[in-house]
Amino acid sequence: MERLIEFYRPLSWALGESTGASDSLMHVHGGMIVLFLARLATRRSLATWTPFLFVLAAAIAKEIADRIAHGAWRMPDSGFDVLNTIFWPFVLMVGLRWRRARPDDREAIGDPEDVRNRCE
Repeated sequence: MERLIEFYRPLSWALGESTGASDSLMHVHGGMIVLFLARLATRRSLATWTPFLFVLAAAIAKEIADRIAHGAWRMPDSGFDVLNTIFWPFVLMVGLRWRRARPDDREAIGDPEDVRNRCE
């Protein structure tokens, strides 16, 4: 376990330094990367819970690794890190689920191409 932490700590620091991105932005990007990798690996739609749960698990695992590396929980930093990681994947999942549950509005209004042709 110590070898893993010895590898993790400088890697985490170097990633932030080399990109110049803030810690919060790194969490946002990391969450989206995990979401799409989980989508590809599981072949489950982004509208399902499966890819999102991979993001949640990754966020929690990262905070546990931080806890081990630093020797203590760093609250509220850990909470904000998890929130930054899962926020957009959650919003995307909810939006896609909501869209899936609604009837197709194009059928109610008519095809946009037909509407455009009628207006010309």
